[in-house]
Amino acid sequence: MNQMEVHPEEDGNGFPTSSAVGEDQESTPTSGQDGHARIAGNKRKLPSKFLLDNFPTTLILAYQSFGVVYGDLSTSPLYVYKSIFDGKLQDHQNPDTIFGAFSLIFWTLTLMPLLKYVIIVLSADDNGEGGTLALYSLLCRHGKFSLLPNQQAADEELSAYKYGPPGQSSSSVAFKRFLEKHKKLRTALLVVVLLGAGMVIGDGVVTPAMSVISSVSGLEAAHEGLPNGGVRSLSCVILVGLFALQHCGTHKVGFLFAPVVIIWLISIFGIGLYNTIWWNPKIVGALSPHYIIKFFSQTGKDGWISLGGVLLSITGTEAMFADLGHFSASSIRIAFVFLVYPCLVMQYMGQAAFLSKNIPSIPNSFYDSIPGNVFWPVFVIATLAAIVASQAIISATFSIIKQCHALGCFPRVKVVHTSKQIYGQIYIPEINWILMILTLAVAVGFSDITSIGNAYGLAVMSVMFLTTFLMALVMVIVQQRSIILAAVFLLLFWFIEASYLSAACIKVPQGGWVSLVLAFIFMFIMFVWHYGTCRKYNFDLHNKVALKWILGLGPSLGIVRVPGIGLIYSELATGVPAIFSHFVTNLPAFHNVLVFVCVKYVPVPYVSPEERFLIGRICPRPYRMYRCIVRYGYKDLQGDDGNFENQLIQSIAEFIQMEAVEPQFSSPDSVSYDGRMAVISSITFQSGSSLIVSETEEFGASNSIQSSKSLTLRSLRSGYDDENPQIRRRQVRFQIPQTPGMDPSVREELEDLIQAKEAGVAYIMGHSYVKARRSSSFLKKLVIDFGYSFLRKNCRGPSVALHIPHISLIEVGMIYHV
Repeated sequence: MNQMEVHPEEDGNGFPTSSAVGEDQESTPTSGQDGHARIAGNKRKLPSKFLLDNFPTTLILAYQSFGVVYGDLSTSPLYVYKSIFDGKLQDHQNPDTIFGAFSLIFWTLTLMPLLKYVIIVLSADDNGEGGTLALYSLLCRHGKFSLLPNQQAADEELSAYKYGPPGQSSSSVAFKRFLEKHKKLRTALLVVVLLGAGMVIGDGVVTPAMSVISSVSGLEAAHEGLPNGGVRSLSCVILVGLFALQHCGTHKVGFLFAPVVIIWLISIFGIGLYNTIWWNPKIVGALSPHYIIKFFSQTGKDGWISLGGVLLSITGTEAMFADLGHFSASSIRIAFVFLVYPCLVMQYMGQAAFLSKNIPSIPNSFYDSIPGNVFWPVFVIATLAAIVASQAIISATFSIIKQCHALGCFPRVKVVHTSKQIYGQIYIPEINWILMILTLAVAVGFSDITSIGNAYGLAVMSVMFLTTFLMALVMVIVQQRSIILAAVFLLLFWFIEASYLSAACIKVPQGGWVSLVLAFIFMFIMFVWHYGTCRKYNFDLHNKVALKWILGLGPSLGIVRVPGIGLIYSELATGVPAIFSHFVTNLPAFHNVLVFVCVKYVPVPYVSPEERFLIGRICPRPYRMYRCIVRYGYKDLQGDDGNFENQLIQSIAEFIQMEAVEPQFSSPDSVSYDGRMAVISSITFQSGSSLIVSETEEFGASNSIQSSKSLTLRSLRSGYDDENPQIRRRQVRFQIPQTPGMDPSVREELEDLIQAKEAGVAYIMGHSYVKARRSSSFLKKLVIDFGYSFLRKNCRGPSVALHIPHISLIEVGMIYHV
């Protein structure tokens, strides 16, 4: 039996809590510290599809990564040289500057994707997941950096929670405590993460326009009289089709187009090798950094500004880390080192060799460098590869938004999982169409592809710059590296990236402003939502119902207790929310069994199913009041299969039996109950040790409605069955096993639980309105009353997001003055 007991503390109202983390009540993550949590029994390690059993599996994942990860990076040769020599560098178009430009590209590819990401950053995965939000999740798990005070000591015992070496150096501990002590620094850290997420979303807008227009621009090379409007019209048609295909899922599209990217890479390698040998073999000497010095000595400030075009050669590099959860570090490294990197270097080398002998071809360098007899095949492959590149960043945008939502930083949206095997493959309809509209606006609004490239480069380099900062923090706090080593890493790559970022910022008036505007809009939305969520949570935290008040009402709670189970949803992971007293005041009757349900996201990618439910008791046994904390990781699939009620009943029944057996849960005085909670494993009750389960398949409405004694619900069920005659549902019946020596009080409680389930289950939620206090500042009123309230009204309701059946939903309104 997988069980865990948690010894909570008491809050100011005398109510048992589980060490909620907040400004006034915090618990240091200790991973099993004495007095907080204990694991009993054998805990099965979290299963992961990303673990590699053999080398062939790695090769398969490496093959699949071409269709998802490397489409964007591999299509960069379409526009890099054009972007470098656009603007003031047109006055320096000569063989020496072309050699210097290739040397810059080569060393940029070597230092950033190869050294920084492949060798260093890919080692900082969050249990197989990557991206800036994964780094932030690691930091929140190893320090009190999260501003949402819903951490519990029990969460630290999750099998996916532990990470890094067991010991901590004194320097890392001192640095961590310094950051934890200052709330402004924690807020600044959150702003940095949200800015990075906003830049990724902005990248998702600009990348499809940049990639598709660059690939289609080859038509201009084949037909010189073709108007630019024709190219844009065709690009818009392709973009609309691209976004319309998103509901199919990136797994199918990526697996299908992986051969396209591989053929594309092999093709550009062959073209680059041909151009190097045919036009100017001396270009090999440009691998020496001497040509970089020579380049800047000749071009000066104009050469520095051209770095904004050089950085386009590494666009898509962030996808290697962001899409890490779909594959593995080994597969991504193999794909990059053995195919992507050499093919890109050879292609850029070949283009430079061609341009050194054909200076006028710089505006359309890629297509002009293609031998005439293979132009059309390469054009078709380039267009298909550009579509794959766009698909990758759009999918990454969906993942970023889902992670932001799980961390309390984005409004509720509809998330459709397009693959049963890969949980990270998701589709968000609202975001998809917003991205499509914004991308079409960028494609139509900018007449010059260079302007789009300026916005593209600024978004990409900003994400890399922020990733370097977060990675340095992870090295110190999580990986327990030396502060000196982390400082060397930070300063080295910040010096390189600052050069590129400053050059990109110079081009803000020439199109770079698009990325900034998009990033700040999405960052503002995320920060407002997170701020409002924290204020609402703090209101519940500081206005919890006192245990003495509930005990004073007696087991009947001062009202009529009717048959059935009431699931009261609350965001609080500890204590009874203030809205409960609102329910008791406004409802004349309440159910015999009450369960306070908290759906909570913890800072891990996945939570094992056997660790999903954390069950506890509220008040003494006669009250029939329980607590259930349902924990999900930020990449978990929150299913709507209708089995939640049955799993919850089985978990509570297992807890009731375990409570009677385990000595640490026994209490001679029921009033002195201390609120211990236990993790109830799904493996435990699958064997039927607590309840005997019988299942039948029936057509019609939900189980709770079928078994309800209410005539109104039965009439609703009849009408529902008439409209939906072919809906098949699983009917589950529970029986108490004939276990000799079972405590009579335990049997009685189990019988009450089963009878309540047979009577029906009602979902009770608060329909809350959040408003700023009258004494609040104008800025706070603006953020809460207009920003946060507007987002709450226009996002998906909590009942829809939690897959709660509307026919069983009860809502009571309440105003929060935060």
